[in-house]
Amino acid sequence: MKKLIGQERGHRCVPRRAIDPGRPLQLTEMARATVPGPGTARRCRLLVVDGRCGHAETMSDGPAAEAGERKRHALQLFSGLPRHYDRVGAALSFGQDPRWRRAMVAAVRAGSRDRVLDVATGTGMVADALVRRYGCTVVGLDQSEAMLGRARARVQADDLLRPRVSLVVGEAERLPFADGEFDHLTFTYLLRYVDDPAATVCELARVVRPGGRIASLEFGVPSAPLWRALWKAYARVGLPALGRLVSREWRDTGTFLSRSIPDFYAHRSLADLAALWERAGIADVDVRPMSLGAGVVMWGTRVDERTPTA
Repeated sequence: MKKLIGQERGHRCVPRRAIDPGRPLQLTEMARATVPGPGTARRCRLLVVDGRCGHAETMSDGPAAEAGERKRHALQLFSGLPRHYDRVGAALSFGQDPRWRRAMVAAVRAGSRDRVLDVATGTGMVADALVRRYGCTVVGLDQSEAMLGRARARVQADDLLRPRVSLVVGEAERLPFADGEFDHLTFTYLLRYVDDPAATVCELARVVRPGGRIASLEFGVPSAPLWRALWKAYARVGLPALGRLVSREWRDTGTFLSRSIPDFYAHRSLADLAALWERAGIADVDVRPMSLGAGVVMWGTRVDERTPTA
């Protein structure tokens, strides 16, 4: 028996009991772990170690407390986009972004009584689509107050959305929810903005009940040489140039995406991402490249971590 304790930052997380790295992790144990020290005790979050969601690390007390450079840049980037986000995003993707979002929402297969968490909800497009397709309730979470402001305006202006959508400020890496609190979860264009994608997927999976569906949308890079070359040309030249026609913020966003998307896939393949989901306790993972690979929709089913594995 070996204790898995968080030591990366000099903290010592104390699980309620020792964790055997050879058995399936009980997520609740680690979520309730605390760190002794000055001030109030802090919760621990999960990291992936040796292919399991099993290591602990202290959580910050607030979204901005330990924001890394990547997160600060994302907040700055999105602060000037909400006003035209929906229309410009659709235009710069040649109408494909709304199609990709519809495919992700269709993969959730929620019921009318289900409660869905939409992480990185932005201006609320996916939350809106979930309610209209399934009649479910949705909690939309985003770290950007500016984007949530646009989402609130959308919700308040719509009689269907108002009683079914609630919006909260928060970070995907530190969700302010209990284990298994939601029936399903969606997230859009998220993992390029976090420092530790594996730990973030673990945290997302933690709040979904066993049997619940998890679905995501991310940009992709076409695999066919000809289409990849055309995609690179558009990303490097077309996106910043077209964005400049809208505003300085959209020009900067286009420049950022031309680097961010290929950088993300330079370190991992779609198969790597699927494996990452599986290590987080998500089974039956499907990957659907769309629009020649420029968009990628993934979905899977949360498994019960208490079920012994073979």
